Amino acid sequence: NVTPEIDAGLFPVKRTCGESVTVEADMFADGHEVISCSLLFRREEEKNWREAPMKLLVNDRWRGVFVAAEIGRYVYTLAAWVDQFKSWRRDLQKKAEVGAHTELDFLTGALWIEEAAKRAAAADQKKLAQDAKSLRANDQTLSDKLATAISDDLLGLVGRYPDRNVETRYSKELAVVVDREKARCGAWYEMFPRSCAAESGAHGTFKDGERLLSYVASMGFDILYLPPIHPIGYTHRKGKNNSVTATANDPGSPWAIGSDEGGHKSVHPRLGTLEDFKRFVRKAETLGLEVALDLAYQCSPDHPYVREHPKWFRWRPDGTVQFAENPPKKYQDIYPLDFATEKWRALWEELKSIVDFWREQGIRIFRVDNPHTK
Repeated sequence: NVTPEIDAGLFPVKRTCGESVTVEADMFADGHEVISCSLLFRREEEKNWREAPMKLLVNDRWRGVFVAAEIGRYVYTLAAWVDQFKSWRRDLQKKAEVGAHTELDFLTGALWIEEAAKRAAAADQKKLAQDAKSLRANDQTLSDKLATAISDDLLGLVGRYPDRNVETRYSKELAVVVDREKARCGAWYEMFPRSCAAESGAHGTFKDGERLLSYVASMGFDILYLPPIHPIGYTHRKGKNNSVTATANDPGSPWAIGSDEGGHKSVHPRLGTLEDFKRFVRKAETLGLEVALDLAYQCSPDHPYVREHPKWFRWRPDGTVQFAENPPKKYQDIYPLDFATEKWRALWEELKSIVDFWREQGIRIFRVDNPHTK
């Protein structure tokens, strides 16, 4: 009953830099011995595990915490073992409460301390040896020996060098993906570049949008989000206020992606060139803004994919593709992709290449359109 563990470890936990990962698990052993537990963690590329102590909560439930300090991927697992020294110490305390402790109890404890000394660093060996000697000494009273045996200092010192020869490891190594803070939250400003023209009624461009960047930054936003910037289809183009009849001057919905002018790796020619877009991104960065793009995996009927890869769409018996719907909404200008097509691998690789293409242009943030269906 390890938490967090997503779908039996199939998927990683997510954190942002500096956040803690609190891990809990049910851990127990046969018998009455005390157990000790550790939370093991490391960056994925590291070889050696780091450890965080785990504390008993209640009813065999243990908890440990580590900090996901850096961007990247961490892995974590659990270890537990019967702790003979802690078991002896607990039993000694119980006996002492009723005056049933004897010299034999302290001789037994001395053996556990001497075993720990063999595993200890040189600096600690001397102190452990002295404590073991005190438990064996004939000139020490039972009260003096008890004070030494149950001292927190001795408990901490022996705890540094446990006997883990019979340690049990959790069978899984679970993953944590650590992102920067903007993966969790950010202040987003949405901008349609085509609406940025200084002249009323004119079609705006990336260059027009550049003059508004300082205004957006001045309000404290850190993400500038652009809805799709790609060519827009003509077939069943939507008009004003989602009208199914468009005039010659209607620019269409940006989410009806694709025409003879290109698809998801192209920019709308009326917005400018790819170089214009990259300059827009660089200008935004100088003002502390990051540009986020819309990732809409759908096509207009005019998208090159429809002609070049017809099997990426679900065709009806009459030779048409059912346009997108989210009842009662209808999107007559959009074809949905068939993600389960028999040609799924080629489709999926192409969709990944869209992300890779824009990543190469400097984009690091995407807003996924309809994530629940895509």
